[in-house]
Amino acid sequence: MSKRNSTLLIIILALIIIGFFGFLYFQKSPAAPTEEGPGTNFFSQFNPFGASKPMPSPVTPPVDISGYEPELGSEIIGAKLMKVSSVPVAGFIVFQKERLIDVPIIIPTTTPSAPYDFGSTTLKNGSVGGAVEEIQRFLNDTLSLGLEPDGVFDTEIADVIKQWQSDNKLVADGIVGAKTKAQMYSSVNQKMETTKPTPPLTEFVPAVRYVDKATGNIYQTFTDKIEERKFSTALIPKVYEAFFGSKGEFVVMRYLNADGRTVETFVGNLPKEHLGADTTPDEIKGSFLPKDAKDVSVSANAESIFYLFNVGDNMVGTTLNLLNNKKVQVFDSPFAEWLSWWPNNKMITLTTRPAYGIPGYMYGVDPTSSNKHLNKIFGGINGLTTLPSPNGKLVLYGDGGLSLSVYHTDTKVSDLLGTRTLPEKCVWDRASDAVYCAVPKFIGAAQYPDIWYQGEVSFSDQLWKVDIVNGNATLLLDPITITNGEEIDGIKLSLDENENYLFFVNKKDSFLWKLNLK
Repeated sequence: MSKRNSTLLIIILALIIIGFFGFLYFQKSPAAPTEEGPGTNFFSQFNPFGASKPMPSPVTPPVDISGYEPELGSEIIGAKLMKVSSVPVAGFIVFQKERLIDVPIIIPTTTPSAPYDFGSTTLKNGSVGGAVEEIQRFLNDTLSLGLEPDGVFDTEIADVIKQWQSDNKLVADGIVGAKTKAQMYSSVNQKMETTKPTPPLTEFVPAVRYVDKATGNIYQTFTDKIEERKFSTALIPKVYEAFFGSKGEFVVMRYLNADGRTVETFVGNLPKEHLGADTTPDEIKGSFLPKDAKDVSVSANAESIFYLFNVGDNMVGTTLNLLNNKKVQVFDSPFAEWLSWWPNNKMITLTTRPAYGIPGYMYGVDPTSSNKHLNKIFGGINGLTTLPSPNGKLVLYGDGGLSLSVYHTDTKVSDLLGTRTLPEKCVWDRASDAVYCAVPKFIGAAQYPDIWYQGEVSFSDQLWKVDIVNGNATLLLDPITITNGEEIDGIKLSLDENENYLFFVNKKDSFLWKLNLK
C-alpha cells in the first residue's frame, strides 16, 4: 500500500471514530416523568393510531408499565405515607370536622387598673384632692373623655357628673355624694360581671372515621394529627364491609350471621358529638336491612344508600334516605349478580359481576326520575369492572387482562390508558379529569379478576396519578422504597374534600393508610 493510501485510510478511520463518540455524546436518554413536567403520555405512547373507536370491546393489552421504575425526579418530593389505623378496618369515611384552635395563653405585661377610691366626703364644684382625681379617672375610663386628672372639681366636671347622674336615674345635681358613689362602684362591678366571654376559635379540618373489622368498634382521628380515639362501640364481630353516610353520622356494617351463610346489614345512627366535650364511647342504635342484601352503595352526598336484595326470583334495588328513613324502589331485574355505584344524584350504575372470560355489561338508572328504566351504557367486555366518574360522563373500566380504559358516555368512544390495574383500585378527583390509582408493579398471567378477588394473588402497588384529559401520568410514591415501607395492595381509595390527602386500605392486612399530596 502506498504512503498516500495509508494516510487516507488513517484519516477515514479517525473520522469514523470521532463520529461514533460524537453520536454517544449528543445522544439523550428518555427522561422519566417529573412532577413539574408533562409526565408519561400513555395515549401517545401506547395508542399512537388514534384514541377513539366506535364502542369499547376486548382490546389487546397495552405495554405493561408494571416493571417500569422511574427516576427519583418523577416522584413528588416530600410526599408522606403514613399508617392511620392501629386495627384492620372494614370501611372508612373522610369528612370535614370542626375542632377548637389551640390558642396560647398571653400573660399581660402590665397590671390592670387599680380599684377606684372616691373617699368618704361629698365632692362638688370647688373640691380638690386625690378623691377628685379618682372621679376624673373613673369618668375617663367609663366615658372615654380624656379629662386632665389634676384633682380639681370644676364646672366642666360638674356638668359631666350631671349627665352621668341623669343617665343612671339619679338626681342630676352635679354633686358626688354617697348615692352617686355607690352607683359608680356598682356600675363598674356590674360591667365587669356581665361582660360576655369571647367564644373559642374553631376551624374545620379533615377527619377520618373507621370501623374495626374485628369488633365493629368505631374510631376517629384528625388527618393532620393522628390521635386515634374510640368513638363508639358496636359489638359486631367480624365486620367484613362498612360504609358511612351524612358526614359520618350514620354507619352501615355488613357481616355474616351465625350460620356462616346469611349476610346481615346493620344501619346505625351514631351518637352526636359536642365540640370540646369528652365523648364517652356508646353503643349504636339502628335497624337491619332485608336479610342477605347482595350489594350496598352510598350516594355522592352521603345522605342515602342503595341496596340490592332478593324478592322471589327477582333482584330488587331500593334507595334509603338516612335522614328521614324514606325508601323508594328504583330497580327490578331477574338477573341476580350486580355491583352498584352511586356517582351523582342523577345516576346509579349497575355492572354485572365480573368473571374471567365472561362478557360484562354496565347499566344506569336515574333514581330521581318517575321512569325507573334501566339504560344500557356499554358492555360486551370479558371480565368487565367499572368506576364511573362523579359527573357521570366517564367510566374507568378494566377487562380480564386488567387493561385500564376510559369510556365516554356522551360520545360512546373509549380511550386506552397505558397501565394495568383494576378500577376499584382507583378513585376519581372531584373534577372528573384525573384518577389516583394503586398500580401493580408486576402482573403475572392468570385468570383475572377472579383470582385477585379470591385472594389467590396479591399485588405490590405503586401510587400513580393519571390525567384523563391528556393521558399524562405521575408516580406519587412506591411504598416499599420509603423508610419502614410495606408492600401495598391498595383498595377503597378516597380523597379528602380539598384533595390534600389520599386514603386507602391495604388489602393484605386491611390497615388504613394516608398519603399527603400537598
